[in-house]
Amino acid sequence: MIRRILPVVLFFFLFSLAGEVFAASEITSDVKQTIDKVLEIVADVKLKKNPSLRREKLRETIGLRFNYKQMVMRSLAKNYKSRTDKEREEFTGLFKRLLENSYATKIENYQNETIKYVGEQVKGNYALVKTQIVRKDGTIDVDYKLINEEGIWMVYDFVIEEVSLIRNYRSQFSKIIQTESYDALVSKLSNKINDLEASQNKDSENL
Repeated sequence: MIRRILPVVLFFFLFSLAGEVFAASEITSDVKQTIDKVLEIVADVKLKKNPSLRREKLRETIGLRFNYKQMVMRSLAKNYKSRTDKEREEFTGLFKRLLENSYATKIENYQNETIKYVGEQVKGNYALVKTQIVRKDGTIDVDYKLINEEGIWMVYDFVIEEVSLIRNYRSQFSKIIQTESYDALVSKLSNKINDLEASQNKDSENL
């Protein structure tokens, strides 16, 4: 069963990149532009009356900042190498839909948070943006791993309190493949996505 850590991770992603930037960083500024666009979509009164269109715009916007190929390669790890081009394309599509649907659902329930940007590290084509989410019940450390491909910095992993999104999925995916099969993993992901989308459609009908 796919764990529920993903929606929480993406929920924090929105908050952490919507606050003040700790320095005049090109990397952080680029990501902040995407988040500002996301918040603009969420706040749009007209789009609130058209949930389907709003979700589509959210998916398009976050898709420009998430590197799904890198996420899939790292999540499947050694199992990625043994997949055919068709299987890789199919799995990337499923993974993309999973993140998009989970992210859109959480963003639509946006609330403000106090954010501290505590650092940024860059090494070649890789970067790490370190933040802290200050809440009434404590502080949460959230790091974002980005990769530069063709001049664009894109997120390929989230680390919350030293727990990596990609490492978490890699462990789950590997276990399902070993104990069941790759096809079983694809089936579980498809069912999870269908449940998310069915829930979203039901919410739209109730608006």
